[in-house]
Amino acid sequence: MRFLSLPPLPGGSLFTCLSWGQACSYALVAACCLLVRFPAYATTVLGPVLLVGLLGLGVAHGACDQLVWPVYRPVRGSRWVYQVRFGLGYLGLAGGVGLVWWQWPGVAAVFFFGLTAWHWGSADAPAYPQRGIWLAHSLLRGVLLLALPAYFWPAETVGHVNGLLLLTGAPPAQLDSYAPGGLLGLVLAGHLGLWAYLGWQRLPGRWLRDVGEVCLLACLFSSWPPLLALGVYFVFWHSLQHILRLAPLLGYAAGPSRLGARGRRKLLFFARRAWPMLAASLVLLAGAHALGGTWLPAQNAWLGLVVLAASVVTVPHALLVTLVMDAPKWRARPYLAAGNPLVLPAGQPPESGTALQAYGGR
Repeated sequence: MRFLSLPPLPGGSLFTCLSWGQACSYALVAACCLLVRFPAYATTVLGPVLLVGLLGLGVAHGACDQLVWPVYRPVRGSRWVYQVRFGLGYLGLAGGVGLVWWQWPGVAAVFFFGLTAWHWGSADAPAYPQRGIWLAHSLLRGVLLLALPAYFWPAETVGHVNGLLLLTGAPPAQLDSYAPGGLLGLVLAGHLGLWAYLGWQRLPGRWLRDVGEVCLLACLFSSWPPLLALGVYFVFWHSLQHILRLAPLLGYAAGPSRLGARGRRKLLFFARRAWPMLAASLVLLAGAHALGGTWLPAQNAWLGLVVLAASVVTVPHALLVTLVMDAPKWRARPYLAAGNPLVLPAGQPPESGTALQAYGGR
């Protein structure tokens, strides 16, 4: 039986529950929060850094999706047959999402925001002894990421949503239909219940980590407008964590070096495997930018075009992560105790990534 190592849960301190990647994400987000105190330099510094991060981390974090399936499931046929089948299925599902946007844009928008909240929230949720607690943590974190910008920047949030709806031909959302204060209150009440459970279970590391993350996210979304805050979270938190999580599954093995050097090597390892799909994605984005200027109905619809393009690939990416990578967290009830790993069902991936050798993973 194969194992996926996790930090010890009961009685664990905050430091034993944190990885190098998580600490790096916290430091980057905290630095962005502090940058708002220097408005003369904020846009000059954050703008280029965020743009490079969106391309190098944000777009790239899904560029190895085709390499995930062979790690977890046996694949028949040659490497090229598998990649053609996977690509057709992936693009077919993305095309179906595009048709939903074409026919029912309002329904598609609600589904996209809901799926994004789930995908981001479940990515942030650690494993728990009870499956229901992991599910609750995932939902609470995902809704929090939507409730915070709606509460601190309601007019800007509605404006960005309407840019997307304008592009798809759906009626605009109305500001008076928002209840951001009530939504945020419900989410925070749910977090209080979660923290009470963690305290009752004597999991101080998990409690301190989640309280700290919620406070850090509240600082980020109260400091920066929604577009910038979501960009910072997506690049330096969600995408970076996904890349650092996926690299060992693709065959990365840490050597005897400092944490910072190992982190850089892991990112370079992932980049070497992601660059073909990343290059293709950037070419498609450049083509959409060149062709879109002739028919976009308004200046703020550029954001809608970017979100629309992201949504059609978010669906297959999020389903792959939830149904394959996160399957051990919801399919089987894990046995977790101090010092014990999460036991994976047969067929789950070894961390060496040897299953990928025949499919271009190395």
